[in-house]
Amino acid sequence: MTPARRHDITVTRWGARFLGRSFPCAIGRGGISRSKREGDGATPAGVHRLVGMLWRPDRLARPADWALPIRPGDLWSDDPGDEDYNLMVRAPYAPSHERLRRADPLYDMVLITDWNWPYAVRGAGSAIFLHAWRKPRHPTEGCVAFAPEDLRWIAPRIRHETRLIVSG
Repeated sequence: MTPARRHDITVTRWGARFLGRSFPCAIGRGGISRSKREGDGATPAGVHRLVGMLWRPDRLARPADWALPIRPGDLWSDDPGDEDYNLMVRAPYAPSHERLRRADPLYDMVLITDWNWPYAVRGAGSAIFLHAWRKPRHPTEGCVAFAPEDLRWIAPRIRHETRLIVSG
């Protein structure tokens, strides 16, 4: 695996490290996998670029100058049979999708990885995000989740070269 650099976020099943600090985090209910598939609940092992940041402007201050607002009607396609699989889409949208503007705070801030993006392989898994956890270390559907205050600390310190390194 590629060695970590100073601005990389390194994740294992035991937690994360970033800029010399350790953070508890949650990974997918399926553990860490080298053969990620849609719906398996696993967090994909490997080196992933962070390609976007979204936030709820009605709930949080802008976390970084490059963050984009989550608007009503913003969705993420998780339907392997659709041409927009693993892309952000807008409502109305009939195929299977995940709502980005949620009632709970999980997606108040979302960091988007390049997992299976921008040219998705159908069925290889979609939407590997970094987001707030439901409760401490509660497993995700494959994303990496942090305590909200930790995510708010991490987000403005991310640089263009920051990578998410997931090792299992």
